[in-house]
Amino acid sequence: MTVYVVGQIDVTDRDAYDRYRARFKDVLAKFDGRLLASDDHPTIIEGHWKRDKIVLLSFADDMAFHRFWQSPDYREIIKDRHAGTHSDVLLVKGIS
Repeated sequence: MTVYVVGQIDVTDRDAYDRYRARFKDVLAKFDGRLLASDDHPTIIEGHWKRDKIVLLSFADDMAFHRFWQSPDYREIIKDRHAGTHSDVLLVKGIS
């Protein structure tokens, strides 16, 4: 079953975050993940949202996501994301 990753991000150190972004797509591609959306200024339709950016990814299933998330490649670049952002990351199960 497809899973989705929703990242809600506040950028606190642009240089660190840009280092992360420069390497992210190559690492994601190694694990067959897909970048579905990335928006620095999403339109708020209802409610209150106080983040700078939202990112939406997809993976074939939980196992594919965890291979990516726990890989040495991602563990290396996530250091820059942690240094450059405050983030909430959600794993959402798709509907079968």
